[in-house]
Amino acid sequence: MIVGKILVIEDDDGMRTSIKRLLGAAGLTSAEYASAEELLAGGVAEDVACVVCDVKLPGKSGLELLAELRARGVELPFILITAYDLPRVGEEARMRGAAYLTKPFVGTELLDAISAAVEPATPTSRR
Repeated sequence: MIVGKILVIEDDDGMRTSIKRLLGAAGLTSAEYASAEELLAGGVAEDVACVVCDVKLPGKSGLELLAELRARGVELPFILITAYDLPRVGEEARMRGAAYLTKPFVGTELLDAISAAVEPATPTSRR
């Protein structure tokens, strides 16, 4: 069970609304922002479970936001989403500990990525 808000940083109004509806339908709460700067201006609350962020944003990019949050000691699970899939961006995201999804994605892919990021895999017992 996911406890806490999902922060959604997406500059496309339609995509941001779609993600908000998807999360709501899955029983998750969210807070939405149109830019990294908008999120940073308000600060990151304590009750956050995960961040879902577009790579290409006006101002700071999703990767820059990830780097800034990490530099501030914020170690939240982070999922980068993009319509502009570049192998180097995906590699950099994974090196920084973020999941990476390309648009368009099926809603269940995002929900699965959030679950995987927030709920660590249960270790299997060895015999």
